[in-house]
Amino acid sequence: MTGKLATSAALWLLATITAVCLLAPWLAPYDPSAQNLLLGAQPPSLQHWLGTDSFGRDLLSRLLHGGRLSMLIGLCATAVALLLGVSWGATAGFVGGRTDALMMRVVDALYALPFVMFVVLLMVVFGRSLALLFIAIGAVEWLTMARIVRAQVRALKQSEFVEAARCIGLSNRQILWRHVLPNCSGPIIVYTTLTIPSVMLLEAFLSFLGLGVQPPQSSWGALISQGVETMEEYPWLLLYPAAALTTTLLCLNLLGDQLRDWLENSSPGGAA
Repeated sequence: MTGKLATSAALWLLATITAVCLLAPWLAPYDPSAQNLLLGAQPPSLQHWLGTDSFGRDLLSRLLHGGRLSMLIGLCATAVALLLGVSWGATAGFVGGRTDALMMRVVDALYALPFVMFVVLLMVVFGRSLALLFIAIGAVEWLTMARIVRAQVRALKQSEFVEAARCIGLSNRQILWRHVLPNCSGPIIVYTTLTIPSVMLLEAFLSFLGLGVQPPQSSWGALISQGVETMEEYPWLLLYPAAALTTTLLCLNLLGDQLRDWLENSSPGGAA
């Protein structure tokens, strides 16, 4: 019962945070980029509920707009990871043999590359951009997805329904995408829900290193990075962005864990 209450609370809280961030252009009391150097950094007040930063910018407005960007990065990079991971893992697991061995050695080699070095290399070669950030994060997160999908496909490709599909003349591609992958949807959905908070945390880490979202754009990770620099003088600049990111990640992880438990219990062997 306690778990259900926690999950319900996490769902409603996440829905509220998402709705508020999506409506940021209408809910934000100020322009997030508008500077007031005469005002400077001010603590929370009636005029600025979460205070202002060193440039006199309203922190609440920047937090709402930054949340939109953080969530966009989480969804887009997860979509990249989902597309690459499912396609790669399904192909390797279904074809098998030398193709499987070669494809998974590529995955192992990419796992060995330091993530930060990989991102820096992409930034140097292609320049810094938001689209590149999606690709860079997604290009790392897809590796685990590929392994999960490969294992599921290998376990299912000898099933009776696959043999029946072959008997009626379906091609391997049709069997894979119409019959095998739909039966792998449970683990894929669960890992996808857990990838979104992982991606958002990676973006915050990159922004902290100066490799993430670039000014004048702002994300929760970028706001945390800026808040760390002045946390002793202006602690609210770190406290509120960190609280927003932590709360969102906690809600996403709780929902992902609950979804995994529900799928395990609803599976044929879950009640055993």
